[in-house]
Amino acid sequence: MSKLFDKYNNTDETELWKSYRDTKDQNIRSYLVEKYSPLVKHVAGRIAIGMPQNVEFDDLVSYGVFGLLDAIEKFDPDRQIKFKTYAMTRIRGSIFDELRSIDWIPRSIRQKAKQLEQIIGMLENKEGAHVEDEAIAKEMGISVEEFNSLLTKISGTSLVSLNDIWFLGDENDEVSFMETLESPMNMNPDTIIEKEEIKNVIVEAIKTLPDKEKKVIVLYYYEDLTLKEIGEVLEVTESRISQLHTRAVARLRSKLGKVKSVITKK
Repeated sequence: MSKLFDKYNNTDETELWKSYRDTKDQNIRSYLVEKYSPLVKHVAGRIAIGMPQNVEFDDLVSYGVFGLLDAIEKFDPDRQIKFKTYAMTRIRGSIFDELRSIDWIPRSIRQKAKQLEQIIGMLENKEGAHVEDEAIAKEMGISVEEFNSLLTKISGTSLVSLNDIWFLGDENDEVSFMETLESPMNMNPDTIIEKEEIKNVIVEAIKTLPDKEKKVIVLYYYEDLTLKEIGEVLEVTESRISQLHTRAVARLRSKLGKVKSVITKK
């Protein structure tokens, strides 16, 4: 780090954040950008693992920089959350926002992902419990091997979906997970209540996942492990973790879709 920033290294960071919030001192901003810029490459690196080869790592980094800058501008030091946690969420969100805007996912893959969500939702409604791969594959008219191959193909869409939109509604009625971390000072009381309800729904939906899928979601999104690292923890291959992740996201999107109307009509 530049010697120009030495004076900030010995300053309590909470005080530094408060100072920046009050003064918007560009020297402090430059210091924070330089200090936390490695987070951008870290997040981009994790996302790149699940992306097809046509998605360049350098592009992901450039998308993520905007998220870091946004995080620095909007971070509230009075909230009980570490900047690193807040920044990683915004960096991740910025990357997926850009990926969504360039629509890099083939339409056929999107259609298969949507079909998977609908079939899982239908079967779980019918059976009242978790459905196994065999039942899903049978309903889709394919073998289990073909089903596993399908999960691999749509894995990239699942990485986008859970980061991008946790609670899907109409185009103008979307709530991203990132939005639930916004400062309450920027929301009216009704909005705060709605965000809390949505977070509670997400948590409850995760609790209903099969054990292995639940572990994958928690380790990936909350413990910040890569799919390869999760595979080592659970002692299965990275490709298997990718399949578990894809299926978990399909279950979550199906479950969250069912309760959307309940929350939005309150």
